[in-house]
Amino acid sequence: MIQKPPTRVEFLQGTLDLLILRTLLAGPSHGHAVAKHIQRTSEDLLQVETGSLYPALHRLEAKGWIAASWELSDKGKRAKYYRLTALGRKKLVTEQSKWQAFARAMGLILNPVIEEGQ
Repeated sequence: MIQKPPTRVEFLQGTLDLLILRTLLAGPSHGHAVAKHIQRTSEDLLQVETGSLYPALHRLEAKGWIAASWELSDKGKRAKYYRLTALGRKKLVTEQSKWQAFARAMGLILNPVIEEGQ
């Protein structure tokens, strides 16, 4: 039986914070645009629900990793724009390194190289 790829992927603990920080590396953005960027960039595999996004944004702001200010959106409406802080940039580098090591380890386990003589 052929399995279809998942239509959505569940987030692992801590993943959303990293995705938000990485998204804001490109520049300030409002919450809806952050969610859309993550969805579009992941080819629709990752969808951030409002109920997860805004608590995460508030948590990151409380930690000092992002800062927020009210501005006018492209459509002329007031929106809260989030930007990465210097502390957030440092955290992004640290977390990105951890995820790359984790992804490498998972790849080694899921796709083992067959040793000679076996």
